[in-house]
This record gives sequence, C-alpha cells and structure tokens, in this order.
Amino acid sequence: MSVRVLLADDEALVRSGLSMILQADPAINVVAEAGDGAQAVELARVHKPDLVLMDVRMPVMDGLAATEEIGRLPDPPKVVVLTTFDVDEYVHAALQAGAMGFLLKNTPPHELARAVRTVHDGDAMLAPSVTRRLISEFSARDNSRAVQARTRIEALTPRERDVLRLVGEGLSNGEIGTRLHMSQSTVKSHVTRLLTKLGCVNRVQIAIVAHDAGLPEG
Repeated sequence: MSVRVLLADDEALVRSGLSMILQADPAINVVAEAGDGAQAVELARVHKPDLVLMDVRMPVMDGLAATEEIGRLPDPPKVVVLTTFDVDEYVHAALQAGAMGFLLKNTPPHELARAVRTVHDGDAMLAPSVTRRLISEFSARDNSRAVQARTRIEALTPRERDVLRLVGEGLSNGEIGTRLHMSQSTVKSHVTRLLTKLGCVNRVQIAIVAHDAGLPEG
C-alpha cells in the first residue's frame, strides 16, 4: 500500500520537482499539490493524504498556520516541514504546531523518498542532524523550560528515560533497539508510553522535552 502524499509549496517548479522525485518511488503516490497554506488545508480535507510535505513561507496562509489547521482535522495526516536554515525561528513554531520533522529542500532525491516512507511509518524524525540543531537552538532558552521539562520526566522509569534520551538524539526505533538491546516492538511501546506520559503528539516533541531536560548532553 503506497504512502499518499500532498505537496504544499508556492513555487510550481519546486512542486513539480518534488512530485517527479516521489512518484519515481513505487511506494509513494502524490495525490494533490497546493500552492498556498489555505489550499493545503482544503486538499488535506478532501484527499485525506497520509503525509503532507509543507513549505513554511506561502501566501494566503503560511505553512505554520496550515500545519495547525491540518492537525485539527479528523485523523490528520503527518506533516513534514520543508525548510532551510534561514527560517529556524519558523521551524520551532512548526514543531509546537505538531510537525513530525523536517527536510531540507536540497535533500538528495533518494533521501527524500526514504524520509517520506520513514516518517510515514512513525519510525524516526527526518534529517536528525537538522532536527537536533534546531531543537538545541530553541530548547532551554530559559530556566523555566528546563525546570518544567525535568518535572515532566520525573514519573518516567529508568528505561523510559533511556529511550527518551535516544529519541532526543534523533535515533530511529531500530537504532534505539540496537543500542538498548530491545526489539523494535518494545521500543515502540516505550515511545507510545512517552507520548502519553509527557503529553506529546509526536516524537519530535518528545525530543524537545529531552533537550529541555538536558538528557542528550547527559
């Protein structure tokens, strides 16, 4: 069964290029393309894609507002933000809005398709090095965030903290399983419990908590 993708970018050339790259993968089907955020929300409602590749800067409604709106839909698709380093401040807002991860617009074609499949499977954040950099920039900017995060993780078991720390490092479930000598299904169960206990909607938000609490550095 193929991953149904909606592309949202205000540049037709970018959408065309992304579509060609993704459609070359038999496991991916681009079901619709949007030129602005408002159109992305409407097409997400109509086509019910599995995943949305969302640009940040778009007319009518930007990608951040569109991400929030899409998150309010029944059984919403996962949103992956298309970004560059010069929009870091927008990316952090996208994280809080519920985006699952990030792709740089210059991501190699084979990596783009792999990333779409990976995030659809819920296995890992996209572009871990990028995600770690962004989270590090915006996490623990003040002491209150750090204190709040440490309070939130107090109820976690030692094993859950281990998993939390590795999620914060951007590792996939498979990589975490190898590191901690656990099966992927066991790791997935731990991640599900972390989502519930920490009040997060996705593993990117789990990673923010980990960084705010200082776990990756410890």
